[in-house]
Amino acid sequence: MSIDSTREVITRYVESGHADLSMMAEDVVFTNMATGDEHRGRDDVNAMLDFVYHTAFDANAETRSMIFADGNAVLEADFVGKHIGEFAGVPATGKEVRIPLCVVYDLENDMIKRGRVYFEVPAFFSQVGAT
Repeated sequence: MSIDSTREVITRYVESGHADLSMMAEDVVFTNMATGDEHRGRDDVNAMLDFVYHTAFDANAETRSMIFADGNAVLEADFVGKHIGEFAGVPATGKEVRIPLCVVYDLENDMIKRGRVYFEVPAFFSQVGAT
């Protein structure tokens, strides 16, 4: 791997709106760092992404910055959209949200092998008026 190949893989994934999973390893693992929940394999990761971006929210990630290294990358973004379904025990509120998001990616053989997701749930609670 190289910094350039890491940049190409992550940029292609992010620019797809997190919809093109062809650059993910078959045994990819995404971990929600706040809860420890893990999503294993492309199908499970796809289901998690679909739930977050299209079921619990109608949202997208607005990139603030990306940092690339040889086989590693970091995405800092704002998760922006409308809260349309139950999330973290909070029923749909219809409120607009802007939630800080950070994902650390590990790559092997030009494929995303791991994602560690840092999603600021306290910001979500505050923005939708949950306690």
